[in-house]
Amino acid sequence: MAYDFDLFVIGAGSGGVRAARFAAGFGAKVAVAESRYLGGTCVNVGCVPKKLLVYGAHVADELEQAAGFGWTLEEGHFDWGTLIANKNREIERLNGIYRNLLVNSGVTLLQGHARITGANEVEVEGQRYSAANILIATGGWPQVPDIPGKELAITSNEAFYLKDLPRRVLVVGGGYIAVEFAGIFQGLGADTSLLYRGDLFLRGFDGSVRTHLKEELEKRGLNLEFNADIQRIDKLDDGSLKATLKDGRELVADCVFYATGRRPMLDNLGLENTGVELDERGYIRVDEHYQTTAPSILAIGDVIGRVQLTPVALAEGMAVARRLFKPEQYRPVDYQNIPTAVFSQPPIGTVGLTEEQALAAGHKVQIFESRFRAMKLTLTDIQEKTLMKLVVDADTDKVLGCHMVGPDAGEIVQGLGIALKAGATKQQFDETIGVHPTAAEEFVTMRTVTR
Repeated sequence: MAYDFDLFVIGAGSGGVRAARFAAGFGAKVAVAESRYLGGTCVNVGCVPKKLLVYGAHVADELEQAAGFGWTLEEGHFDWGTLIANKNREIERLNGIYRNLLVNSGVTLLQGHARITGANEVEVEGQRYSAANILIATGGWPQVPDIPGKELAITSNEAFYLKDLPRRVLVVGGGYIAVEFAGIFQGLGADTSLLYRGDLFLRGFDGSVRTHLKEELEKRGLNLEFNADIQRIDKLDDGSLKATLKDGRELVADCVFYATGRRPMLDNLGLENTGVELDERGYIRVDEHYQTTAPSILAIGDVIGRVQLTPVALAEGMAVARRLFKPEQYRPVDYQNIPTAVFSQPPIGTVGLTEEQALAAGHKVQIFESRFRAMKLTLTDIQEKTLMKLVVDADTDKVLGCHMVGPDAGEIVQGLGIALKAGATKQQFDETIGVHPTAAEEFVTMRTVTR
């Protein structure tokens, strides 16, 4: 049977665009349907605008440190509207770049909601298209717990478009999005509290990292409320919001921001017309080749619930394009030793196993840890400390994990990710000459086992 397209991609986010572009480059006839914005969550309401806001919040640190280097500055004034307008302009520029990437690759771009109507058929705005392969790359969507007053709360989707910076903010959640936005709001001048129902945020990260970040955030004056959960939200007469906690306490704020998880975006996708199955968590079930339980339908990115990071979706999109249309170049995605960063303040960079994961896997480990005040801060009164940590297999000397909390953590750990992927040993770290004076050299000068 002749199809309209060899590959029909639903969703023009990172993974979908990558799969479409490369499939078209390999000679396939490709279409992409997108109902919201080109570039997906990352470009529009995720990592890109978030990082821009993090940069904005970090300026306050630079101003505070300036006096130690001889600079006398007049009291600064921050304007939220200017930052958001400049951010919007940059996102619009990136939207245009994504459009050009697709169109210039020969991809047919369809702007509208796509719904699967059969194993090889998709409908967009009343028009039906046939395809040999359908790729679902619709991403995720933030969710707010079903509590009274949930409609009064916002999520990351709305936070990037607030008209004004709230004076008082409650950030609810214990994952990296909650921690990052708490730092953004506080850094830009809002009175901010972070509420998390557990004992300590960033579950799954190394224990030393979690504890160290908690201490540094407390130094910065961020109000951390652990073992705290909101029972209901009410709007007061003056327009502010009252959050009643499950322990009976009441907190008043101008904004309640929820970052308590994301769900796969499968709304009105037409999966009931296919043989696609979901797993027990509600994500699309796929095999190692991203094949769903329907032979002609594949899925990648956040909808499959594996590692929900933009570079991972890009790698998955590339893998799908190669397997379908350039099999001689196909190689599976390696999910081991994926470097990642949390753009908290101070930021986290991590790659490999945590100490807890290494022990659980049966490794006999040696831990190397260093905490120090960065050279840049020695001329200031700021007492922030950087944490660096190596988790080493005591039997093989192989470095199992690298973890950092401090300035430029993400930039530094990216390079260490290559070392771990290459199987570097602690001896090889020790024999590498450091760049002096930098914080990064600490990773190759830690000689004494901490425990």
